[in-house]
Amino acid sequence: MKTRKRSNAPIFWGLFGAGGMMAALFGPMLVFITGIAVPLGLLLPAGTMSYANMLAFAQNFIGKGFIFAVIFLFIWHAGHRIHHSLHEVGIHPGIVSKLLTYGLAAVVSLVAGVALLGLGF
Repeated sequence: MKTRKRSNAPIFWGLFGAGGMMAALFGPMLVFITGIAVPLGLLLPAGTMSYANMLAFAQNFIGKGFIFAVIFLFIWHAGHRIHHSLHEVGIHPGIVSKLLTYGLAAVVSLVAGVALLGLGF
């Protein structure tokens, strides 16, 4: 009987799927709110995105978790998509592309977590 080799692919596919779902559900609304509604004064008060309000949001436990989840899942989704898209441009996925794409996603996630923790509670 032949034993099967364990794979870490389900972990990355899970992060890819969760990041894609998060991007589909929250991405357009985040773009609308931060790029259109607040700068043009539509639907939201002018001070909604003020520094004091955003700092208070980022210092709140729930706000910190939401910001981290958006950054974490978006970057892992992008890393996985880039890793598999390299094949389309003639670069065959290997250990180097995994280290670059997933390594960068891990570094960005770590930096985001440290930065959010550095803001305090």
